[in-house]
Amino acid sequence: MSKVWLITGAARGLGRSILEAALEAGGNVLATARNPAQLADLKAQYSAYGDKLATFSLDVTNGAQASDAVAEAVRRFGRLDVLVNNAGYGHIEPFEYTADDDFRAQIETNFFGVVNLTRAAIPVMRSHGGGSIFQVSSAGGRISTPGLAAYQAAKWAVGGFSDVVGKEVAPFGIRLCTLEPGGMRTGWGHEARETLHDLPADYQPSMGEFKALIDAYVGHEVGDPQRIATLIAQLAARKHLPARLVLGSDAWQVIEAEEQARHASMQTWKPVTLAADFDSAAPVWPTE
Repeated sequence: MSKVWLITGAARGLGRSILEAALEAGGNVLATARNPAQLADLKAQYSAYGDKLATFSLDVTNGAQASDAVAEAVRRFGRLDVLVNNAGYGHIEPFEYTADDDFRAQIETNFFGVVNLTRAAIPVMRSHGGGSIFQVSSAGGRISTPGLAAYQAAKWAVGGFSDVVGKEVAPFGIRLCTLEPGGMRTGWGHEARETLHDLPADYQPSMGEFKALIDAYVGHEVGDPQRIATLIAQLAARKHLPARLVLGSDAWQVIEAEEQARHASMQTWKPVTLAADFDSAAPVWPTE
């Protein structure tokens, strides 16, 4: 039986690649995006798939629209098997200089957009015996990169939220998998660095290296969005999913390094940690 997919941010980048992979796998797809013109372009480009592709204009930050999108998938195709929360964006600039409305907007889209669609999908998936929810997060959901405070805060939240909800709904046959890709050739980097034309001199020590890296890296990312999309389609057909899946050699390297550094710090401060208990020994402080 063909799976029914709902994909957010499907008009371009990785979302468009996931749309193609889902259709090629024989799926029925409700593709969503904020811009109706982009949706019209999707219908025209993939007209050969006929009624297997439907579109829906969606602002993921609007909870009512999220519920309407899920209802539309059920109306068009009878159920919902796979939700891909892909919509998102980021800006690179020091937190101190990030406007409050910009910071909150990134959190709303990158985190609460995921919350809204996940909340809407769970009852529908429960009623049909299960389903798969893929949260397109980022390697940034497990590392800390100066200049990406809002974006990475949201991605850390997505991972934690999904780990918890995944355990809650596992008995209903619903699987949550947080995807953590590294850099991909999707145009994300070009857009993200638009806010970083002139790095303030006082932030050069903490952000200068990353700015130089992103300037050199954009357009040369190792992550292939089509390969990643194909992997997602293959994952959707599997019985078991990991709670988190790192995608790309660059993502693996930076996450592994960060995890090792975090573990080393925990070991260094373990005597202080244990000193918090009743009847514990006085702390042995690390050498400064």
